[in-house]
Amino acid sequence: MCNVRRSPFAVRRGGSSASGQRPTANLFLLAVLLALAACHREQRSIAPTAISAARTFPVRVNNPYEGNAYAIAEGQRLYEQYNCSGCHFHGGGGIGPALMDNEWIYGSSPANIYTSIAEGRPNGMPSWGGHIPDYQIWELTTYVRALGGFEGRVATASRSDEMEAKRAEEPKK
Repeated sequence: MCNVRRSPFAVRRGGSSASGQRPTANLFLLAVLLALAACHREQRSIAPTAISAARTFPVRVNNPYEGNAYAIAEGQRLYEQYNCSGCHFHGGGGIGPALMDNEWIYGSSPANIYTSIAEGRPNGMPSWGGHIPDYQIWELTTYVRALGGFEGRVATASRSDEMEAKRAEEPKK
């Protein structure tokens, strides 16, 4: 008898295996290929387009909280919470423009202030529109208008207690 060494990669010719594994493996491979061909992968764009990132201007151009004392108080709380005073200080200006004067760069109407907060402005004012809800932007708008003296005196004092003008004590009699 001749000892012939077979390569481990040699293919056996003629006849199939006794257990019938080869037709089962071929059917399994065919099923996997058909399943992969039938699957449709969803295509998503990772980078948003300018149109999808655009914020629609609110339908309501009039401030829904105008003259509302609670909204002014909430706006004051949000003004501190979102650190608006970090740039605008307490309305007196600093890095950002002053909010207590009569000269406003982008206008003092509620719609202009809303747009400044929601969409931001060049050279410093960040866009807050995607970070805070519309009703809070309107409350901030109401407070900022109150800082500038555009809200009626009926509502409430607009400045925080440390910013209010105090009367000198009357001399004792």
